Amino acid sequence: MFTGIVEELGTVAGIEDQGDAVRLTITAETVLSDAELGASISVNGCCLTVATLGENEWTADVMLETLKRTSLHTISAGDLVNLERAVTPSTRLGGHIVQGHVDGVGRIVSREPSEHWEVVTISIEPELARYVVEKGSIAVDGISLTVVSVTEDAFTVSLIPETLARTSLGFRAVGDEVNLETDIIAKHVEKLLGGVRS
Repeated sequence: MFTGIVEELGTVAGIEDQGDAVRLTITAETVLSDAELGASISVNGCCLTVATLGENEWTADVMLETLKRTSLHTISAGDLVNLERAVTPSTRLGGHIVQGHVDGVGRIVSREPSEHWEVVTISIEPELARYVVEKGSIAVDGISLTVVSVTEDAFTVSLIPETLARTSLGFRAVGDEVNLETDIIAKHVEKLLGGVRS
């Protein structure tokens, strides 16, 4: 489990094609300070397992299913990625409950900069939009964000300078794919109510 508070931007150092999977090599510092083999690290919102550890790099195996369902199939060597270690019982929950299980992929539709923030509109599939509410939380590439507005096929978020400077959303362009994880609580409530939809 994660909080959606990005700890650092890592760099994709290599991508090894393994046929039905890829092995990612990512350089990092902060998330490796206490990492062990088998640890979970969120990469652009995808929970990946540490397969090997080096001094300033680590590898993770990404299965075909993950490549099909996330934007990880679009990354290249040299790309910056959002990284966050799994929470511990003593971790402050600064964002919201994020599982690292991507629900779908959206695209950046527009960016509207202003003096102190930037409003970003992101597309979302209608079957996921039902879990998104104004002033609710959503994880975009693993970043815990507050929803400003939502329609059947898009939502907007306002990004403060800190988010723009410390995460990949600072340089994502219109048309780029991003990983989306909706609020797990909304999905559980729907199931408990027998799948009732408004």
